[in-house]
Amino acid sequence: MKGFIEFIRSQGVIGLAVGFIMGGSIAKLISSLVNDLINPLVSLLLGAAGDLEGSYLQIAGAKIMWGSFIGSLIDFIIIALIIYFGVKILGISKLDKKQKK
Repeated sequence: MKGFIEFIRSQGVIGLAVGFIMGGSIAKLISSLVNDLINPLVSLLLGAAGDLEGSYLQIAGAKIMWGSFIGSLIDFIIIALIIYFGVKILGISKLDKKQKK
């Protein structure tokens, strides 16, 4: 049992678990921001009147869901920017380096 506790302490498993949980919460928040605030504005600019997620281009029998793709792309870009600036501002990248003995 002592070895297991030392493993958790030395490998940062608790920090990883907290990061995982926080990441899920932030992803939900960003998805809401994109779906509820940004997508309606983008849909107005693109002429998709109201629902960007449901916007598509019909070619023969295929529906090209460009609105859904744009929403996912915006979602990804915002999450990537938050992670990038979070790591830079908080200096988290320094924590990942091995400690010298």
